[in-house]
Amino acid sequence: MLKDIQVTGKKDTRSGFGDGIAEVARKNSNVVALTADLAGSLKLATFIKEFPERFFQCGIAEANMIGIGAGLTIGGKIPYTTTFANFSTGRVYDQIRQSVAYSNKNVKICASHAGLTLGEDGATHQILEDIGMMKMLPGMTVIVPCDYAQTKAATIAIADYVGPVYLRFGRPVWPIFTNESDFVLGKAQIFSEGTDVSIFACGHLVWKAIEAGKILQEKGISVEVINIHTIKPIDEEAIVNSIKKTKCAVTAEEHNIFGGLGDSVAHVASKNFPIPIEYVGTKDTFGESGTPEQLLAKYGLDTPDIVAAAERVMKRK
Repeated sequence: MLKDIQVTGKKDTRSGFGDGIAEVARKNSNVVALTADLAGSLKLATFIKEFPERFFQCGIAEANMIGIGAGLTIGGKIPYTTTFANFSTGRVYDQIRQSVAYSNKNVKICASHAGLTLGEDGATHQILEDIGMMKMLPGMTVIVPCDYAQTKAATIAIADYVGPVYLRFGRPVWPIFTNESDFVLGKAQIFSEGTDVSIFACGHLVWKAIEAGKILQEKGISVEVINIHTIKPIDEEAIVNSIKKTKCAVTAEEHNIFGGLGDSVAHVASKNFPIPIEYVGTKDTFGESGTPEQLLAKYGLDTPDIVAAAERVMKRK
């Protein structure tokens, strides 16, 4: 049964990051922020105003920014590097692998404008393979929060976590339906308990999964909706407990079905309790220009797509 989920407003998740980094910086003097010419897009205005001496404008030189971030950790700083997700990963993967992951540097790679909901900027900026790229790096923690409040909470939490982190969030205004206290790194968030089908989602698609859960519930289907905000390390216990009850699952993510949340859930299931799984995500394709909602609908990442996937997978039990 879906819990009483209250929408307390609407805000972009990148604003959650901006508010979170300013708040954690007030508590921790080692927190520093770096950007690659995108301070405005990453909502760093408050941080820059309060801590100008702890802000580093690296210009359009993302690889250099990652290197500077790695170097700053040697002096005990906690660097948060900021740019679009495409430039945070695809453009600088070698630098992340060699300078951050390999040497286990305490760099927080904070990536906005991820997925299709970047919208009108089009395919070249809509990275849909970054979760896979980052989770494959040894020692890299990967977090994909679902709304403003959870992004703010995650931004604050990763300052206390020692090790490299990839934090992925987005551009569009989106419903706020969690509390900051709900976020625990590595611990899945359960929105409803059910017995017919499990829906595992991350990022913006958690809200779509909740909407789908309400529709399925009205059809008499008992749905378990679970927010897997931490892709790595993934909450294996929550996944296994859920699929042992429902015996089938849907995964929903704003990412290619190859390499993302769906593959992580399938990996857990194959080791522990094999079940049929339906994947809601982009199907080995690039995006295009359009509004966020238009693109989610066109590429099969909308509420009706999750409903249809749940109905399909239950027939495969």
